[in-house]
Amino acid sequence: MRLERFIALRYLLTKRHHAFISVISWVAILGVALGVAALIVVLGVMNGFSSELRNKILGVNAHVIITSLEGTIRDHDRLVEQARQVPGVAGAMPFLHSEVLLSSPLGVKGVVLRGIDPDVAQGVITLVKDLVQGHVQALSDDDQPGRGIIVGSELATRLGLRVGSPVNMLSPAGQRSAAGFSPSVKPFIVKGIFHTGMYEFDSSLAYVSIPAAQNVLGLREDVVSGLEIRLSDVYAAPRVAEGLHAALGGFPLHVRTWMEMNQSLFAALELEKTAMSVILAMIVLVGSFSIITTLVMLVMEKTKDIAVLVSMGADAKQVGRIFIILGTTIGTVGTLLGFGFGLLLCWLLERYQFITLPMDVYLLDHLPVLLQWTDLVMIALAAMSMCFVATLYPARKASGLQPAEALRYE
Repeated sequence: MRLERFIALRYLLTKRHHAFISVISWVAILGVALGVAALIVVLGVMNGFSSELRNKILGVNAHVIITSLEGTIRDHDRLVEQARQVPGVAGAMPFLHSEVLLSSPLGVKGVVLRGIDPDVAQGVITLVKDLVQGHVQALSDDDQPGRGIIVGSELATRLGLRVGSPVNMLSPAGQRSAAGFSPSVKPFIVKGIFHTGMYEFDSSLAYVSIPAAQNVLGLREDVVSGLEIRLSDVYAAPRVAEGLHAALGGFPLHVRTWMEMNQSLFAALELEKTAMSVILAMIVLVGSFSIITTLVMLVMEKTKDIAVLVSMGADAKQVGRIFIILGTTIGTVGTLLGFGFGLLLCWLLERYQFITLPMDVYLLDHLPVLLQWTDLVMIALAAMSMCFVATLYPARKASGLQPAEALRYE
């Protein structure tokens, strides 16, 4: 095998009489490298985007949501305690959900209002980690007139709010009268500002305590919209959801997992990742065709050398292995260079985040990168397989040369 490897490397690195062949070889290496690098970067970005989006969604929203077909849940304290006993549940809390209007001297904005329990919110949602000003416990403080509210950073910028700013909240169904529900306006004090990095949440979400939300919505009973459940393993959501449904008594409660609520979004991301992988694999395929061209031209140029080798006792398999080793070497070098360039570019993207995204379009403000070893292994195997297959035809042509025919006119 050492003889075949020695001859293959000499053919690859030749610089004198067949410099043109060497140039084509390096072009083939560059083609494979660019294809591999593009696959690594694109798959890393797609994985990062999907993972970052999932983390943001699961940070603001719980892994499992329990609601009632009757509209509201009354005995929520008992249900919360029962839910916490189910295996796989890491935290649970009640919540209220509604849509209201916030007004300030700079304007009016419709927002999604969520009433939460500040004492247990840290174990269910990531609001505590997302806060850039203030703290969650301030929602329960009554040291200032009006109740506390926590708003998103984009919402605070639009309405000109900061910690301590007054804001009025209008609920379309706040007070019951003889004529039905009439809007109510309640004063609130901004106690905190959060930033998730997702424009949809930062621009249209606000948190208050559950009693404050009940007061705004005109609820005279201690009822909530549902329960939020956080799991130890997010991918065990279907199994834990079944356990919650059985433990809490089933109907009229309705249990939904984060997979069900965001199924269309993540299915679209997975489809896009697959499509991009197939498209960019074509670049590697183009590089493998360059290997075929290089080896075929080399066979034509080295016809005399091949005939001499066969005359000296080399068999057809040894001649074929020379060109297989040559093509595989080109593929290996191209794959390694592609890995080096792709990993470097991924590191630069993750480290410096020099590509920014419009948050109102892509939901995220930067281009995230997440490399998975399974994707890297598949890229390496696919690239090397295509390069190896590309060597078979030239190797077969070289091994089939007859010395007498090749040297007849020499």
